[in-house]
Amino acid sequence: MPEILRRTTIGMLLLLTMPVLVALSGWQWQPGEMGWGYLILFWFTETVTRPWGVITSVVLCGWFLWCLRFRFKPAVFLLAILVGTILVGQYTKSLIKDRVQEPRPYVLWLEKAEGVSNEYFYELKRKQRSHLVEEAVEDNTQLPGWLKRHWAFETGFSFPSGHTMFAASWALLGVGLLWPRRRYATIILLLCWASLVMGSRLMLGMHWPQDLIVSTLLSWLFITLATWLAQRFCGPLSVLPQEQQEINQRENE
Repeated sequence: MPEILRRTTIGMLLLLTMPVLVALSGWQWQPGEMGWGYLILFWFTETVTRPWGVITSVVLCGWFLWCLRFRFKPAVFLLAILVGTILVGQYTKSLIKDRVQEPRPYVLWLEKAEGVSNEYFYELKRKQRSHLVEEAVEDNTQLPGWLKRHWAFETGFSFPSGHTMFAASWALLGVGLLWPRRRYATIILLLCWASLVMGSRLMLGMHWPQDLIVSTLLSWLFITLATWLAQRFCGPLSVLPQEQQEINQRENE
């Protein structure tokens, strides 16, 4: 357990670097000129947004199973741990959102720019909120169409960030499960992907820095437990004998 805790904590601290620095800087989101850079960030957000998040999960589950190469029964148990951890994180997110009810940054901007009261906004049903957003930003030429549609689709509360919990959980699963197998390239890619997803939530007016910070901490707790369960019930996470032979051969060349 101490080694697992060390690995996941390192990953958690790396993911926290950006939102903590943003929070300390006092940066506040405001809509501005949104060029291709914002569109790229939106694409990263879409890898987590329904329905694409399901496809992302299927691909990552398959990749984790291939990297770990457990026998059938341990592989099934690992799959249950992976899927269960992501689902528990999303359920926890929804539960906290309903209790805290923090407005999204873009909703507060609509209140100032378009006179849409955030209290009135969140009293409406979700379909009514979407319709209200569409009407409020319809004539705004500064905002791109893809962002208007995304705002109309994402009308829930802000705290914590479900996108962050999804991406951070997968990245930390990579750190927890794949680090012993020396899958460093996969870990780096997952951490970069998660950081870009988190950054996109800030830049698109969907979340506050504290939303990302708390979401990452919650993900860290769930993933540390999930990694311990995988190690205890699925088998050792260290490099397989055949993989060690391949590594030794590359080092001797």
